[in-house]
Amino acid sequence: MSRELHVNAFDMCCVGHIQQGLWRHPRDRSASYLDIHYWTDYARKLEAGLFDGIFFADVLGVYDVYGASPDAALRGAVQVPVNDPTLIIPAMAAATKHLGFGVTSNLTYETPFLFARRMSTLDHLTAGRIGWNIVTGYLDSAARAAGFAAQTAHDDRYDLADEYMALVYKLWEASWEDGAVQADRASGVYADPSKVHVIHHHGKQYQVDAMHLCEPSPQRTPVLYQAGSSTRGRQFAATHAECVFVNGHSKAGVKGIVSDIRAQSLQRGRAAGDIKVFLGATVVTGRTDAEAQDKFEDYRRYVSSEAALVHAAASMGIDLAKFDIDEPVETQKSQAIVSNIEAMTRTAGPQWTRRKLLEQMVLGSRQPPWIGSADKIADLMMAWADEADVDGFNLSRTVVPECFDDFTQLIVPILQERGAYKTGYREGTLRDKLFGTARLPARHAAHHATHQQRR
Repeated sequence: MSRELHVNAFDMCCVGHIQQGLWRHPRDRSASYLDIHYWTDYARKLEAGLFDGIFFADVLGVYDVYGASPDAALRGAVQVPVNDPTLIIPAMAAATKHLGFGVTSNLTYETPFLFARRMSTLDHLTAGRIGWNIVTGYLDSAARAAGFAAQTAHDDRYDLADEYMALVYKLWEASWEDGAVQADRASGVYADPSKVHVIHHHGKQYQVDAMHLCEPSPQRTPVLYQAGSSTRGRQFAATHAECVFVNGHSKAGVKGIVSDIRAQSLQRGRAAGDIKVFLGATVVTGRTDAEAQDKFEDYRRYVSSEAALVHAAASMGIDLAKFDIDEPVETQKSQAIVSNIEAMTRTAGPQWTRRKLLEQMVLGSRQPPWIGSADKIADLMMAWADEADVDGFNLSRTVVPECFDDFTQLIVPILQERGAYKTGYREGTLRDKLFGTARLPARHAAHHATHQQRR
């Protein structure tokens, strides 16, 4: 029996997300990102395709590492301009019944108390379909925008994140007891004060004495996503994450990361099924291999190599404009996405160059596309699940909406025939759909923080 694959659309509330330059394609509609109807139509399409959700990336700074300037990012719409994804989710939720929403929020620059309220509000408004992609950031431009001279060191950001998580867990899980809300019109009692508690948190980074402002939402804590594959990132994922987002060119390499995270999670007292792993993938498909190849050749005519280098430079924290095309790139210690540098070094060797990098970015990103007939792509997806132990995929957009229309119309029926894709949605919250329960299990770190609060 094949495992049921989970699939998210991977996007951002902007023009150019991962595949740089494809917004220029005549059939691409991503420049309509300012129109709320674009997003509600998008949500309906994904739900018709039985997607588990849409996973929204986000950044709080501009990509100004390449050439020490934001100019190339602005010219190529490299994730700028970018809007707040949390504000479009309620409209998308109103247009759908089952689609989940994973939203990236950078905890480094978010006040925990206010952020906890925002997530609870979204969980209420979506009827329990919200997830949070926990990130600590990787852009010095974001740090400067928030009033800091530069970012905190990579591993130190994860230390801050551990405390942040302990605090928001207390707000979501321990402030309001189940049964606190009575909504008794006859007595005039809406909430029982004896069942609503002030949270007392006095840590290295945060000092909070307050009750959570929201009554318990369907999930209390949103479904927790995390995308760090560095050594410190894996430790964080093993402790907190329910869904882990990974990238990789080889099944063996991804399997090593997945096995390490799963093993560490078991050491922390979690169960084997507590973490689902999503692999990033870019799909170009058609009814035949030839049709898919023709589509790929059409797409690649719109790729921007400069924009691709702008994105890569920011994510690695290396000014690639400083290096000639065949000059080895110096990968000094970076405070950006450490796992991206490690992945490039594994793929191209320690003396990789801009030319080697550009050879990989055939569709404007470092993620090599899967090109082929729907049967071929279905084979690939099932092989990755079997050989790399991933549970699903975050499908990066190429030309929208046709890339997701193609997946729905061509690939989904094949996966369904093979027993590898759902034929209908399960009822309940996003966590119900993924894990069979609306709330975090007692073995999760959230409940450790809750027990400490109540002692």
